[in-house]
Amino acid sequence: MQQTGTAYTPGEIKSLHLKGAMYIRMSTELQVESPENQERAIRTYAAQYGIEIIKTYSDLGVSGINTEKREQFQSLIDDVEQGRSAFNIVLYLDESRWGRFVDSREADYHRMRLERKNVLCQSCEKPLTLTSNIADRIMTLLRDESASDYCRQLSQKVWVGQCNLVTKGFRQGGVAGFGLRRMLLDESGRPKQELAMGQRKSLLTERVILMPGSDEERRIVIWIYDQFIAGTSETEIATQLNAKGVKTHFGRPWSRGTVCEVLTNEKYVGNNLFNRTSGKMKSRAKPNPESEWVRKERAFEPIVDLERFYTVQGIYRERNKKTTDEELLQGLRDLYARQGRLSALIIDEADCLPPSSLFRNRFGGLLRAYQMIGYTPEHDYKYIVINQRLRALHAEIVADVILSIENLCGRQIPIDHKSCLLELNHNLCVSVVISRCFTTPAGTRRWKIRFDNGLHPDITIAVRMDTRNEAIHDYYILPALEFSGGQIKLSEDNVGFLDSFRTDTLDYLLNLSVNISLDKAVEDGTRGNSTYFH
Repeated sequence: MQQTGTAYTPGEIKSLHLKGAMYIRMSTELQVESPENQERAIRTYAAQYGIEIIKTYSDLGVSGINTEKREQFQSLIDDVEQGRSAFNIVLYLDESRWGRFVDSREADYHRMRLERKNVLCQSCEKPLTLTSNIADRIMTLLRDESASDYCRQLSQKVWVGQCNLVTKGFRQGGVAGFGLRRMLLDESGRPKQELAMGQRKSLLTERVILMPGSDEERRIVIWIYDQFIAGTSETEIATQLNAKGVKTHFGRPWSRGTVCEVLTNEKYVGNNLFNRTSGKMKSRAKPNPESEWVRKERAFEPIVDLERFYTVQGIYRERNKKTTDEELLQGLRDLYARQGRLSALIIDEADCLPPSSLFRNRFGGLLRAYQMIGYTPEHDYKYIVINQRLRALHAEIVADVILSIENLCGRQIPIDHKSCLLELNHNLCVSVVISRCFTTPAGTRRWKIRFDNGLHPDITIAVRMDTRNEAIHDYYILPALEFSGGQIKLSEDNVGFLDSFRTDTLDYLLNLSVNISLDKAVEDGTRGNSTYFH
């Protein structure tokens, strides 16, 4: 629908009798009037151009940073791409309602998915002309980047505000824990009420602190510390608590892990801790080094005295001292002799051994440690060995691609060592993924290609392995403009659209990395023999 040329007048647009859909989004459930206001503004805008609204998509109380939980947004895209829509224009209040994506290019990508199906995306903050020009494109991109930058700045401001409140002794989310309660304070710092599990504050000026629970729970917490100091293991403590009918703060039976939580968390001595893990902008949470933790000491009334607490921490430090490989393997043999089998859970629940993660890091995986003590698991874990070999192959392929490009172009190719993204010509990001072959129960061979959308590569190189997952079968060079889903499945023969992206070598990709002069590009284009594409 969108064309270049003279802009349509409102009267000309009315004569087209367009049918439209509206998309409404609000970020939090507290914005109760926002959907109604958005709908009113969109309908007023539609009436100016004679657009009949025939469908409404609403994501209420959902963040616009990504599309994962925006079910109606996904339905909108799916309806258009699957040909189930009867409208030819989508209206939304402004670019921020379309989304505040971390990568502003994602907003334009989703608009393009609709426009490829002749469905126009239109913000109500600009006039409708049914034409496209460079000025409109630039303004839209600037609004997208502004919405994205707003999210980044807001995330940083919220984080700084949370750190400031923590240093003042106020709790920033999370359950209280066994033996503790959450107390709600008013803006003057006076107690208002105790918050039950799942309850939250309702006013921005209110604050939350921790306070000791019932006398009985306090005695149990101190008993746990005393038992551990006396030499009782966490598992034995959990067994005794369960025998007495004592439940955790979630109302569940005790385990070694829940006992460890009570024995190691500083909140039981009144300290307020924050930023032990972080996951900004809806990213995956990761642990932070202790130097980045935010701590306020003596923020709450303690349950356990410092002498007890640090005695327990000393026992844990002594237990986690460096152990030799042979000592670890002997401990694993002894555990196998007692249990008759081994697993990560059995190792984690064993008081005499460190966590299973230490065995993975020390011996390169639990299977390797099992082999060293002569233990063979009942399950077939050959796929783990294959995956380990494929991970090594991935590094080799990336290194070969870089070497080939550098030999061809005579310049160094930047690579992000954390994400393994290659950067070509300073603006084209390339991701390499390995697709292993697996056989279905019917005997047919299949390959799955998983896209790492969190990295936002411009091109994904899918390396398809042979039937034994030992050598490269072929390649698929997949641009993000065509492939955006979480994964695609391939069979042995993929005719039509998918097969147009298949190649036996990476020569096409290598040609993309070559810089040529503008004059030569024009000359080659004139002859109709363009060798390189940019």
